[in-house]
Amino acid sequence: MDRTMFPQLVPYIRQYFHMTLVQSGFISTMFTLGMGLGGIPAGYLLDRYSRKWVVVLGICIYSAFTLLNTHAFGFWSMTTNCVITGIGEAIQQTALYTMLAMFFFRTRTLMLGGMNVFYGVGAFVGPNVGVWIFLRTGQHWQIPLYYFGFMGFAICIVWILFAPKAFTDFTGNSSSKATFTLKEDHLPDGVLSRNLILISILNIMVGFSSFSSQGMYPTFLKTHLGFNPATTAWCASMYGLGSFLGLPAGYLGDKLNQKWVVFVAIFISMCSGYSMYNFATRPGTQAFLMFLVGGFGTGCLFPNVYALTQRSVKKAYLGRASGLASSAHYGPALLAGGFFAWLVSHMGWGKGAIVTWIVCPLISLVCILLFDYDKTSRLVKNPAAEPSATTTA
Repeated sequence: MDRTMFPQLVPYIRQYFHMTLVQSGFISTMFTLGMGLGGIPAGYLLDRYSRKWVVVLGICIYSAFTLLNTHAFGFWSMTTNCVITGIGEAIQQTALYTMLAMFFFRTRTLMLGGMNVFYGVGAFVGPNVGVWIFLRTGQHWQIPLYYFGFMGFAICIVWILFAPKAFTDFTGNSSSKATFTLKEDHLPDGVLSRNLILISILNIMVGFSSFSSQGMYPTFLKTHLGFNPATTAWCASMYGLGSFLGLPAGYLGDKLNQKWVVFVAIFISMCSGYSMYNFATRPGTQAFLMFLVGGFGTGCLFPNVYALTQRSVKKAYLGRASGLASSAHYGPALLAGGFFAWLVSHMGWGKGAIVTWIVCPLISLVCILLFDYDKTSRLVKNPAAEPSATTTA
């Protein structure tokens, strides 16, 4: 909710601090710098400390600096706070996705897609609730941040009290009676490999397209199409609703060749994102296209790309691979909002979208075509789990 609510406030923050369009574009996605910085260190934390308490650390950092943003005094202080909120989110997200991959290794992508659905709930509710609070509390942009910051600390307390360590710090099922085992002896030792580099470049391009849209989309609707705040929030919230496709997309990713699931999702999100900035002028059409961008660009792509990153390394390096996935997706995206704003100021919205929604996805398509799906971990039947054959007279 917090992440998708903040861009709704950016036009008012820009007016309050007299920021330029480019500056407002930067703060709209600056948290991704923190996610890029925090992902890899979070992977190392997970190799050394309890995942349950790594999540607590991340939520506390995120919530504290959300609250501090209400006392920002200009572009640089707000930028700093947004970066540190991103570090907190990277820590908690990396820990959560590592837990899911360890505990549900047979249905890893389905569970990652399920987690993405909950992100979608927040992304759908956040813009609408944030704007509702903003409009009914004297249109002070600080008030919604207070609500969301304190909500984070409340959730943190619930997590401490009720999250079982049997789940959070699960190390894997080593029983000889397990029906399936994870085959990974064909994977290289260490973290880096050709597959990991390709999937990380793909992840960078996906993140750049996604966050250029999220960060500047409300400004596009308000200034270019003339939508009012409520209509703008409704259209933006469709991104979160699209994330509900994470469950069927995760199921397909576990059952089919993930390489082609990712390929199709990139192509559909590319067409939808470009059309959003060039052809659609009505709220209903914008909402539908944003639903497709959220459904295929996040709901489908995020869990499948994240799972492919995890499957490109052995289980011993799972935490670091998860951290790398977060850094690849969010780190370079810090430039997305500002760069897209720069393109718009020089080329207009439609031509600027050629770079973010045509060039970047094409690079992603090349990467997934070069990806060697045979060099990923896979489930195989465990012979020890099957009953032995007996011969009777």
